[in-house]
Amino acid sequence: GRWSKLLTFSLGYDLYTRVWIPDPEDVWRAAEIIKDYKEGEPILHLKLEDESPLEYRIGPKDNPLPFLRNPDILVGENDLTALSYLHEPAVLHNLKVRFLEPNHIYTYCGIVLVAINPYDQLQIYGEEVINAYSGQNMGDMDPHIFAVAEEAYKQMARDERNQSIIVSGESGAGKTVSAKYAMRFFATVGGSANDTNVEEKVLASSPIMEAIGNAKTTRNDNSSRFGKYIQIGFDRRYHIIGANMRTYLLEKSRVVFQAEDERNYHIFYQLCASASFPEFKDLALSNAEDFIFTSQGENIFIEGVNDAEDFKKTKEAFTLLGNGLTSNQSSIFRIIASILHLGNVEICSERDGDSCHISRNDPHLTHFCRLLGVELEQMEHWLCHRKLVTTSETYVKNMSRKQAANARDALAKHIYAHMFDWIVEHVNKSLHTSSKQHSFIGVLDIYGFETFEINSFEQFCINYANEKLQQQFNQHVFKLEQEEYMKEQIPWTLIDFYDNQPCIDLIEAKLGILDLLDEECKVPKGTDQNWCQKLYDRLSSSVHFQKPRMSNISFIIIHFADKVEYQCDGFLEKNRDTVYEEHINILKASKFQLVADLFQDTNKDGSSSTSSSSKSSRINVRSAKPTPKVPNKEHRKTVGHQFRSSLQLLMETLNATTPHYVRCIKPNDEKEAFSFDSRRAVQQLRACGVLETIRISAAGYPSRWTYPDFFNRYRVLMKKSDMTVGDKKLVCRNLLETLVKDPDKFQFGKTKIFFRAGQVAYLEKLRADKFRSACIKIQKTVRRWLQMVRYKKIRKSAITLQRFGRGYMARRYAERLRLTRAAVICQKQYRMVRERTAYLRVRQAVVTIQAFTRGMFTRRIFQEFLLHHKAMIIQKHVRGWLTRRKFKVARNAAITIQCAYRRMRAKRELKQLKIEARSAQHLKKLNTGMENKIVQLQRKMDDQTKDLKTQNEQLVVAKASLGSEVNKLQKELETMRSRQGDGSQLTSLKDELEKLRAELQEAHARRKKLEEEHSNEKMRFEQVSCQSLKRRSSFSFTLYVLQSPNVDRIKLSSVGRVQAELDEERQRYQNLLREFSRLEQRYDNLQEAKPGHRRNNSNQSSLESDSNYPSISTSEEMGVEKAAMDIGVFMKLQKRVRELEQERKRLQVNLEKMEDQSKRKVGPCLSLRQELESENKKLKNDLNELRKAIADRASKNSSSNELQDGYNLLLGQLKAANEELDVRKEEVLILRSQIVTAAQQKEKDTTNHIVSHQTGNGELGLAYQGLKQVARLLEAQLQSQARKHEDELEAFRTQIELLRDDIEKKQEMLNHTMSLSPEAQVEYSVQQEITRLTNDNLDLKELVEKLEKNERKLKKQLRIYMKKVQELEGERPGMTRQVTVQRREKDFEGMLEYYKEDEALLVKTLITDMKPHAVSATVPCLPAYILFMCIRHADYINDDQKVHSLLTSTINAIKKVLKKNNDDFEMTSFWLANTSRLLHCLKQYSGDEAFMTQNTAKQNEHCLKNFDLAEYRQVLSDLSIQIYQQLVKVAEHVMQPMIVSAMLESESIPSLAGVKPMGYRNRSSSMDKDEEGPGSYTLEALIRQLGQFHGVMGEHGLDPEIAGQVIRQLFYSINAVTLNNLLLRKDVCSWSTGMQLRYNISQMEEWLRGKNLHQSGAVINMEPVIQAAQLLQVKKKTSQDAEAICSLCTALTMQQIVKILNLYTPLNEFEERVTVSFIRNIQNRLQERNDVPMLLVDTKHTFPVLFPYTPSALSLETLHIPANLSLHFLTRV
Repeated sequence: GRWSKLLTFSLGYDLYTRVWIPDPEDVWRAAEIIKDYKEGEPILHLKLEDESPLEYRIGPKDNPLPFLRNPDILVGENDLTALSYLHEPAVLHNLKVRFLEPNHIYTYCGIVLVAINPYDQLQIYGEEVINAYSGQNMGDMDPHIFAVAEEAYKQMARDERNQSIIVSGESGAGKTVSAKYAMRFFATVGGSANDTNVEEKVLASSPIMEAIGNAKTTRNDNSSRFGKYIQIGFDRRYHIIGANMRTYLLEKSRVVFQAEDERNYHIFYQLCASASFPEFKDLALSNAEDFIFTSQGENIFIEGVNDAEDFKKTKEAFTLLGNGLTSNQSSIFRIIASILHLGNVEICSERDGDSCHISRNDPHLTHFCRLLGVELEQMEHWLCHRKLVTTSETYVKNMSRKQAANARDALAKHIYAHMFDWIVEHVNKSLHTSSKQHSFIGVLDIYGFETFEINSFEQFCINYANEKLQQQFNQHVFKLEQEEYMKEQIPWTLIDFYDNQPCIDLIEAKLGILDLLDEECKVPKGTDQNWCQKLYDRLSSSVHFQKPRMSNISFIIIHFADKVEYQCDGFLEKNRDTVYEEHINILKASKFQLVADLFQDTNKDGSSSTSSSSKSSRINVRSAKPTPKVPNKEHRKTVGHQFRSSLQLLMETLNATTPHYVRCIKPNDEKEAFSFDSRRAVQQLRACGVLETIRISAAGYPSRWTYPDFFNRYRVLMKKSDMTVGDKKLVCRNLLETLVKDPDKFQFGKTKIFFRAGQVAYLEKLRADKFRSACIKIQKTVRRWLQMVRYKKIRKSAITLQRFGRGYMARRYAERLRLTRAAVICQKQYRMVRERTAYLRVRQAVVTIQAFTRGMFTRRIFQEFLLHHKAMIIQKHVRGWLTRRKFKVARNAAITIQCAYRRMRAKRELKQLKIEARSAQHLKKLNTGMENKIVQLQRKMDDQTKDLKTQNEQLVVAKASLGSEVNKLQKELETMRSRQGDGSQLTSLKDELEKLRAELQEAHARRKKLEEEHSNEKMRFEQVSCQSLKRRSSFSFTLYVLQSPNVDRIKLSSVGRVQAELDEERQRYQNLLREFSRLEQRYDNLQEAKPGHRRNNSNQSSLESDSNYPSISTSEEMGVEKAAMDIGVFMKLQKRVRELEQERKRLQVNLEKMEDQSKRKVGPCLSLRQELESENKKLKNDLNELRKAIADRASKNSSSNELQDGYNLLLGQLKAANEELDVRKEEVLILRSQIVTAAQQKEKDTTNHIVSHQTGNGELGLAYQGLKQVARLLEAQLQSQARKHEDELEAFRTQIELLRDDIEKKQEMLNHTMSLSPEAQVEYSVQQEITRLTNDNLDLKELVEKLEKNERKLKKQLRIYMKKVQELEGERPGMTRQVTVQRREKDFEGMLEYYKEDEALLVKTLITDMKPHAVSATVPCLPAYILFMCIRHADYINDDQKVHSLLTSTINAIKKVLKKNNDDFEMTSFWLANTSRLLHCLKQYSGDEAFMTQNTAKQNEHCLKNFDLAEYRQVLSDLSIQIYQQLVKVAEHVMQPMIVSAMLESESIPSLAGVKPMGYRNRSSSMDKDEEGPGSYTLEALIRQLGQFHGVMGEHGLDPEIAGQVIRQLFYSINAVTLNNLLLRKDVCSWSTGMQLRYNISQMEEWLRGKNLHQSGAVINMEPVIQAAQLLQVKKKTSQDAEAICSLCTALTMQQIVKILNLYTPLNEFEERVTVSFIRNIQNRLQERNDVPMLLVDTKHTFPVLFPYTPSALSLETLHIPANLSLHFLTRV
């Protein structure tokens, strides 16, 4: 009534107005007014949806005016408060439409989330959905339980206030599932910071509580038969640290009784299903049908539920929680089994009927006593007897069979209740934390309002609790409305809302229902009838209490939801909850500790648990059901009193928190999927307070618009003059004052405009009318134009017809005139012809007679002439035939003679050609050049032989001279020995002399060995020369085969397969690496969390945890990391380590062998050195001649031109090396001559000194020492020359091998050519030449492109450097520019030397304290180059420890820097570039030929000499992958808040997006944003951010391929976040949003093309959101449209397409909604796709990264180190 008064005539009840009328079946039915209604008329003329008319009577009291329907544009809104008309039919219709058509089960109603049970499994609760809702505002996303949980989590962090989520609804509505999903959200979003796994324990408590507290009912297969309030505790960083649980009003009666088609608690059936397990044999259980307590419902199974599997989950939950639950599992199961056996104990009645007994052989009683550990005789006795205690005596009384059965059932209920409380207590202990709780979020899963045919004490308590919760709910809603009005400074008027305090007072006030119940329970002979009579006497005056007319044992309470009639039977017994003390005493004496503990000191615990209470926001949670204080039952607290106390404590907790409400609705009683029963739904809506919320909102100003949204929506109603005003608030105010005359219908707030109910619909009607009038005007103009065009067309057609008709008439008249004239002419001609014919007939007869006569004479003459002519012809032919026959005979004879002669000559020539082909002369002609070359080589070998003989002769002469000199020295020594008496010195000199002789002999031996090697090389060269012709011909054929298209295809296919396998392996490897990085991070966190001071060993290698390098030192961290790693990966790495170690040992052995050989080949003899020098010169001369010969042959032979470029390059390098060698030789010779001259001078002086002073014995020793020094110097020179000779010899051998291969290929080609015909030879040679020219052309093109690219790069760098130099000059005009290119005073080797003690300073300067801007003006990746130059020097000096220490310190320092700056994109990008560059340097200079193909000669000289750092390359590769993943993570974190706003919300195309009416969620306080908040991001900001990322990566020198992969990953993230939000937001699924989105994507594609990134795969990642935008824009009506959509949306799954179509929302009433039949058509067409059932895109998916090898063109010796780096301790080498 109140609603209709507010809404009546806000819009008139005019023609075509749509209304709602009551209906007995569907509750409300839609109709349309077909005749204008005037106020006061008794009948309203309507038309129903089936076109049937209806006269609806209007009465002032009985039938008020019907409710008005909302516009179609508002139907299906996700917030009911967004509806213009807020009333019951509108709410019901909106919920029904959302539930049945798009299958949306969640809808907002102000602050309430309405959840309808779908009775189906929906894929909307996965982790990707949690991630999508995490961090989002509640009004931005579609309604969801996760949105409510995120709102509570956000408000807890923002307001520093505890939160509560109140989930209510009747049995089967889905309360437990909703609470479970809310807790899952908190466990996922607020996971514990350490490894305590508190969130897993919180989730593990659910299976336990469901097993012991849930049961199957007629309404729900998993109905919670108790209420619970779970508090999840958070620390200051809002991570879960613990939880606690309170339970309310367990339904104990279900233990002993179940109605038909219901079950007992799940744990009983789970235990029976697992009775066959060995560990449960002693429980003596069997099928659940064998026990009374589990078989009363007659159906022990639940469809789709496996009790045995559920029991395994229950046991796993017990094990996970621990804290007494694990160790006492068997005891708990024993107690549960004992309850089942207790129910099967058979009580036999005696004959008198007043007593009973139990058979001594009852097996179930025996099992019961055995399982609980109690005395069988005592239990048997006290089950049939009871003790009565009076003031004077105590006596035992027999019980009847019924009394004994009741006592047995009471004992069973009591045991189960205590076990339930014990489990809850230990679950709380397991979830308890010692850390300080900063805040908590409570989840209340409590029963909703219940009314059945028979309502008892349980329904009374449940409805009492719902009265209290409804009162709190009403007050909270009223408070929020008041705060909203005060915030907007709107005049506050008191709203009359339903207050249920009188009903609550009726129940809980003094002398209320509960007090009277407790009082009656204290009366010794109190009965339910007496208590009911007291209620009639004392409470009949209350308006909420009624007495039934037909009953004296029931009463009626008028609750807020409905009238409920309660039956008084059983109230007193259930309130007392009586159990006999004798039974409890027997259980206390149990020999099992758990059973005894369940009943020991329960009163003490109960009193202590209820003694402390707090009204602060932090409530100390404890058991909500205290047990009696003392054993005396007169002083025990009743169940009603306990429930009232626990309910009061709950209300204090809720009032101290910020509540969030979830109302669960059961759509039907048949549990059918997506079936909606309007009567059941409206009953629950009334009961749960949803309609009361709407009524409170409708009583004030329910519709609220911000000024910009109102302006954008309704500016079509403004005039052009109003648009000129700049202030939008003033424009809106003027418009409303013009449109709405009643000022009470709206109010202007600070930021919003408030409207009364119906005003938005009125404004929508005006807007629609405006659009309609505009459409009519457009239609009028268009129709006029169409009619004008049609008239002009008709007029033109008429004129054309007239013209053609007149022409036809004129042509007919002209034809008649022509026919008349033709007739006259015909008559004239006919007459003339008739006369002429007669004349001609006479004339013809005369001429005929003459002709016959003349012919007769003429034929006679002709016959005679013809006879003579035929005779002449016969003579001519006979004569010609005779002549031709004679000629043919002569010609055939001549031809036969010629053929025979020519055949004879041809045979002769063929024989001669065969002889020539078999001869060697032919081959000599073909290989004239080769023979000449072989002759030249033979001559050179002869010359070398002569030179060798000459050298031998010289060696003999030198040997003779040296022998004479030795004899001379011996004589001098003998002379000295004879002159001196001391012979010791002479003896030593003699030993030295003998040693020199031995060395000389060794030198001779080595010389012979070298001569043998020379002769072997000569023989090998001759063999190569002989085989060159045979092998040369195969070269072209091999090239031809390799260049064939089939080979290309085979190679391409194999390469593709190998590439795919490589990508897959790389994906798996990087996933493992990511997991390893995560474990390493967790380990670091654990290490940091340890208290006290801890110190790492300075020599500890990071490889122990980061790679498979077998480090020597070990630590505890090694063990922890290996324990965390996957065992399979560890075994593979270990195997790889062993293989690499074996390879390293093998290479080391080979290296040692080669060093020994080189040492043995080097002799200290001077003569051998001279000999080698002369031999070297000869070999050089031979090499020069060989070069010339090869050059001449290459110029002659066109088939070898493809080697010309490589040969020229090799020749240039060798020439430069020879020039350098000659310079060094000259220096050595000068130095040697100076040393020899000095030594000779010293020797002369010494000799003179000996001659003049024969008594000086020491001077001869000094001279000899000088000779030894000269000998050592010459020996060193000889060794260096020998080493160079070996290198040159090896180079010559390599060149010979290349030439040999070339000759073999040419020989094969030649053989192939000779086997062909001459024409085929020509064709083959032409083809080979074309192939060679093509290859040369391609090589030249690649070279040109490379040079152009290098030129562009150098120009770009030059511009950058010039710009920076100009900036520096501008900043410091007084300073002269420092020239960074220094003059090279000497040749550097590209190494940096440092001392070991400076390593820490080097790492600190280059890594720890390095800032990217410090090296921004230098070479990119400068730290990586400097570190590698230091590594090169350590390798050069062969310092193993220094190399390993530097690399280990570098890797550890980079990890520390990245961990410290884990959210800094610039720092992460900088070190990704440097780490990858260091990795590339280690590859480029490793000496591996695969990495040296693009090196210069100087770079090849800089390769590492001593160490193989392949293992460190693997470590750096892993580190690069980790840095890449961190870089992507940082970039995604920066972009995350920008994506949705930029892609979906910002207006890139102004004024395109429309605005719809908002609901409460879009205007709540949780949505308040600042101007700079997330809502202010635009597409330009997002593109600017992407450009910044790309610029930073380019500035740091990151490889373009890696930067492209980063951009690809970021575009995938943009696509995933955008599409997920699109799939979860109804407000953005519209045509205008699709247009905006497509434009935004095109802008991003343009940016990619501008950055030359369109080939990086980023556009492909955007394909799903591109197709989603197209789907929003295409037509969605016909079958052709459905087929087009199916062929268009190939990148979207069926679930995504259907979801978008369901969410599609028209922004104007002129647009049409997508019909259900169209969506079904789409689903049927997409069934064949077999898509993965995926709705949301995985936002955490990462593509495998590939680091391509990109060698540097920079020469290390030219690198300049800036002075600002303070690396003065480094020395260039």
